Amino acid sequence: MRKIYVLDTNVLLQDPNAIHAFEDNEVIIPAVVLEEIDSKKRNADELGRNARQISRMLDGLRTEGQLFQGIELPNGGKLKVELNHRSFAKLQEVFAEVTNDNRILAVALNYHLEEAEKTEPRPVILVSKDVLVRIKADVLGITAQDYLTDRVINMPGDLYMGNLTLHVHPSIIDEFYTYRHLNIASLNLGYPIHPHEFVILKDEMGSSKSALLKANAEGKKLEPLFLSNEPIWGIAARNAQQRMALELLLNDEIPLVTLAGKAGTGKTLLTLAAGLMKVEDERKYKKLLIARPVVPMGKDIGYLPGEKEEKLRPWMQPIYDNLEFLFDTKKPGDIDKILAGLGSIQVEALTYIRGRSIPGQFIIIDEAQNLSKHEIKTIVSRVGEGSKIVLLGDPEQIDHPYLDASSNGLSYVVERFKEQGISGHITLERGERSHLAQLAADLL
Repeated sequence: MRKIYVLDTNVLLQDPNAIHAFEDNEVIIPAVVLEEIDSKKRNADELGRNARQISRMLDGLRTEGQLFQGIELPNGGKLKVELNHRSFAKLQEVFAEVTNDNRILAVALNYHLEEAEKTEPRPVILVSKDVLVRIKADVLGITAQDYLTDRVINMPGDLYMGNLTLHVHPSIIDEFYTYRHLNIASLNLGYPIHPHEFVILKDEMGSSKSALLKANAEGKKLEPLFLSNEPIWGIAARNAQQRMALELLLNDEIPLVTLAGKAGTGKTLLTLAAGLMKVEDERKYKKLLIARPVVPMGKDIGYLPGEKEEKLRPWMQPIYDNLEFLFDTKKPGDIDKILAGLGSIQVEALTYIRGRSIPGQFIIIDEAQNLSKHEIKTIVSRVGEGSKIVLLGDPEQIDHPYLDASSNGLSYVVERFKEQGISGHITLERGERSHLAQLAADLL
């Protein structure tokens, strides 16, 4: 049976192609949604881009017929801009205030009541990214659901980890140490090992015998790590996952690395140390470019005074904190003198990256979980020949209003690239900043 889907504004602002995501069902866009989209179209951010895109898309569909009467979509569904189910009479008994959210709810409620009177009523479903709108719909007896099509994983815990532990017969561990490799097919796992995925072998008999291995670029063979655990720029791995991260960061054959993990797991510090080694010591790359999105946690403090560098400083301070630690600076302002003297380290905002081509650089994108799928595509597609890009972030700490742990840009790249031989990923789980920081990440 065909269904009727009533779309909230935030669904279209999150994914302008959402009108094509409901198969052969009827998609309803309340008139108030057009008003809200119109109010966003002049924004210079992602919301503005999406508002303009859905506006152009709807304008193009007008050639197929009149939107208020409904037009057929290529997937067999039907799209309609609703004008006739706006009555607020039924809704005001429960929610009296005439807000845009309530006007959208009124459309869904009127459709629901109209269908209930039919012999074969069609299900009416309100689709919204707004939790409170879905709760209100439930109070009114309307089926409501989140927009799930943009999710790359079903649950946050489903994100690819980049490593696994296998309990095997001790003879398999002995075979690895003898021949320095293992064919993955010989393990008869029943599931694939992804390229550059790390595997910890443990003795199923209970002894302390173990081995740390990494899949090759084809995902067919397990090989030893090529790095020793020597410190780089004074930083040494404190746990197995940090060692895995350094293995990926220092491997020039892997141009895309993603690191996920809670605050304090060492993502930024390890990556900066690896970048400094590659740029300053080995001269593998001509520049170290460090960038992060300008997304505030909590209320924005507004405009900042000064030139571009002065405006960016508060947003980029976490990067400078780590650089001060690596360079072991003693006085405030020393890090600025060091960076000016080196000339090969650039701290930048992602605002200015569109249109650039970035060859021969070690690129670090911090807080990548606050980027949308479109933004992350824009960034990764800027990477030029001979560059390496590292995406860092915690999918559980998102400040973007329309993103979550299952739909953000970092999770998107991790899942889409996990089967590619040019990329590697590791999720860091153990905090190393301090005992207090680890407890805060776990308990709060």
